Amino acid sequence: MSLKVSIRKILSRSFTLETEFETGDGDTDCLGILGASGSGKSMTLKCIAGIETPDEGHISAKGRVFFDSAKKINLKPQVRRVGYLFQNYALFPRMTVQENIIAGLPAAKEEARRRAQVFIERFGLSGLERRLPNQLSGGQQQRTALARMLIREPDVILLDEPFSALDTNLREQMQLQLPELLKSRRDIVMVTHSRDEVYKLCGETLVMDRGRVIGKGKTVDLFANPGTVEAARITGCKNISPIRVTGEREIFALDWGLGLRTVVPVGSGFSHVGIRAHDFLPSRGEGFNEIRLSVKQRQEEPFEQVTLFTNADARNPEEKGELWWKYSKYLEYNEIQERLFVPPEALLLLR
Repeated sequence: MSLKVSIRKILSRSFTLETEFETGDGDTDCLGILGASGSGKSMTLKCIAGIETPDEGHISAKGRVFFDSAKKINLKPQVRRVGYLFQNYALFPRMTVQENIIAGLPAAKEEARRRAQVFIERFGLSGLERRLPNQLSGGQQQRTALARMLIREPDVILLDEPFSALDTNLREQMQLQLPELLKSRRDIVMVTHSRDEVYKLCGETLVMDRGRVIGKGKTVDLFANPGTVEAARITGCKNISPIRVTGEREIFALDWGLGLRTVVPVGSGFSHVGIRAHDFLPSRGEGFNEIRLSVKQRQEEPFEQVTLFTNADARNPEEKGELWWKYSKYLEYNEIQERLFVPPEALLLLR
């Protein structure tokens, strides 16, 4: 394991950051920290970088201790060898691209310029060397900030919402380019509130909520089985209901008035069920896990159809909770679909 973090920091009477994780496991190139605004994601990065100081704990990378409250170690940010990409990239506004990249490098000026030219070419910035940040596109600013960070050969790379300042087109371009730009790098930590970004870019993910880690693991596995209600919501599950266990592999969703069959034994530890909005299928006539629609609203998005509905067969008002169904506009689904099917393997059993 390379980057190790175990810290605690009291931020207010009602909020304490407590997080623990390690990176550098197996083939994982990037660890994602996923959570809503105010969950403690960025504060975690600032503690690693040395911008903020935890109240207690330990931070180390590649055997070097950055912070240890018990041993009273707290290295200055300048000597931690941590590269930090801020949300707004934090370029110096009166410096050119080249000057930003070499700013603060200990090498002699000519050597610094030679090294900078390698990164300028690698990051597709040739011809922009003399431009100021306000003369660059969002993607060019991001690549300049990445080049400035990587030319210092950091041991740890921290990415704080790296795509938030980009428009949709540039965001998608940079999401494709970033893995190549950071190729062969380890110990990369990226914080984001976007489940799409973390799914595309991060082999492992931590889910944070109110300062604490509530889920962690391989990203694909975590989305397939988030484990808790909070983790399911943060990973984008819109349909969540409390349940009553009615059999070894049978539950009743209380908010929807819907009986459901599961793949695995339910046991007594589960309190809720989740259904992702894309996991509904047209009725197959299976005779189980089917719901008759009472459509409340339809909305057309650029590439998807969104339908809000309730269970038409629900008997009580408290069983009329709305569900979301999303599907591609290009699938040949009947717009007046009367019944939907939920595959048992798609059900998320939650605590």
